[in-house]
Amino acid sequence: MPLFGAHFSVAGGLTNAVDTAMRFGCPALQLFTKNASQWAAKPLVDADVDAYRKAAKAAKLKCQVAHDSYLINLAAPGDELFLKSIDAFNSEIERAERLGLDYLVMHPGAHVGSGDDAGLQRVVDGLDESARRTAGAKVKVLIETTAGQGTTLGWKFEHLGYLLKHVQEPKRYGVCLDTCHVFAAGYPLGTDAEYAETFQKFDEIVGLKHLKVFHVNDSVKGLGCRVDRHAGIGLGSIGDAAFQRLVNDPRFAKHPMILETPKEDAEKNELDPVNLAKLQGFMIS
Repeated sequence: MPLFGAHFSVAGGLTNAVDTAMRFGCPALQLFTKNASQWAAKPLVDADVDAYRKAAKAAKLKCQVAHDSYLINLAAPGDELFLKSIDAFNSEIERAERLGLDYLVMHPGAHVGSGDDAGLQRVVDGLDESARRTAGAKVKVLIETTAGQGTTLGWKFEHLGYLLKHVQEPKRYGVCLDTCHVFAAGYPLGTDAEYAETFQKFDEIVGLKHLKVFHVNDSVKGLGCRVDRHAGIGLGSIGDAAFQRLVNDPRFAKHPMILETPKEDAEKNELDPVNLAKLQGFMIS
């Protein structure tokens, strides 16, 4: 069975994410180690790190993932933002490393008009510089597929293939595939044939061996919309059938599958347990 989990809040302390994962019976979790919408971050203190590590061990978590700040843009053509992004990204790696996390998910960034080729090379340069500054780090960086809004990179499988091929230390990197994002980017998942073709293309261009984690989200908008709007499982344009195929795909039987679906409905009902139950209910015994 895949390692089902969700992105859990750390409001009130990092251990709160672990507590929620335990409450929902999740063997996997994703969290932010800092405010994702701010550059500055309070230093991790030893007591908090120790408390998190002890909680994660007690919970017997099988996969722990962090997501980096949304402000980071390693594709930025301007040096000021590029260098600031490298510094912030290094901090994210160092924080994930201290907490003993398995993966750090990052967005490739946006080229802001310089073009795909220049933007991708900029990301390679940024990742290489970061790798030099964080030598010895064990946490694996996962480049996330994106929906392709604006000038963001990562919505074409070719973008991911280029990055993994050209970085100096490819063993430090993998891929996080977001179902909403690939669908919004134009890769269909609806029928058996479409699902098979999309993952065949991914394997040919990127390589399934690099796929380490899924973000499992339905899409508010339609195929190829290039709009990043997550929906609850089965409540969007992707539909139930694709997720049933995914959770029963033997190639991904041990992969972490992390929800980033809406957390509450209009009545403030908690929706993570609802979406987790849907995924588990799709399993064919």
